[in-house]
Amino acid sequence: MAKALKSRASKFKYVSQSQLTIVGFETPFSKNLDANNRWVILAKKIPWDSLANIYSKQLNNNDKGAGGINPRVIIGSLIIKHLCDFSDRETINAIQENIYMQYFIGYSSFSKKPFPAREN
Repeated sequence: MAKALKSRASKFKYVSQSQLTIVGFETPFSKNLDANNRWVILAKKIPWDSLANIYSKQLNNNDKGAGGINPRVIIGSLIIKHLCDFSDRETINAIQENIYMQYFIGYSSFSKKPFPAREN
């Protein structure tokens, strides 16, 4: 029987929406996305900091375990899954293929991999 390859979700650090940005520094997303896309609009309406805070408190994983996955990735993926009525696998595939969904869940740039490498 063939062994299934395990892929793990990104553990890149959560960055608050209210963090100051450096003037003149733009990510690839900020240069190339359509501001009228539904995922860009929805990303601006969601209180990511509040949701990430609630999620992190419920997880209670500060002292034990390998550390949590970025809360925005988890929360955003669940929103995509339910809004689009996807299965778990379809959700991962859709995010992998869609630059706007990757922006929505907080990636800094497009990645073809199911989950980008960890950022420090």
